[in-house]
Amino acid sequence: MNQAYVQWWLASLGTVLVWARMTVTEHGTASVFDCDGNTLTYDSEDSARAALLDADFHAWDGLDEDDAAQLGIDLSTHAPPQADNDADLRERMMEKRPRTQ
Repeated sequence: MNQAYVQWWLASLGTVLVWARMTVTEHGTASVFDCDGNTLTYDSEDSARAALLDADFHAWDGLDEDDAAQLGIDLSTHAPPQADNDADLRERMMEKRPRTQ
């Protein structure tokens, strides 16, 4: 797949943070890798973005301190999950919300 860029998205489900990775190709199509290990394909970046927004996800690169506080995270100490492959990444796509003081 020719990759133009990757954008991470984050949602809060009770005490769990849920990540999604949106990949947009140079041709304008998009896919979303979700916490279940599924890759959902979309005909455009706008379609993928709309699906994520409908599911109450927030673009990680658009979060400010107020958004982060609502999600219960600290932007200075939190980051999208990383792994060498999607199988390992799937295990990191859901995490317990960190306790805030």
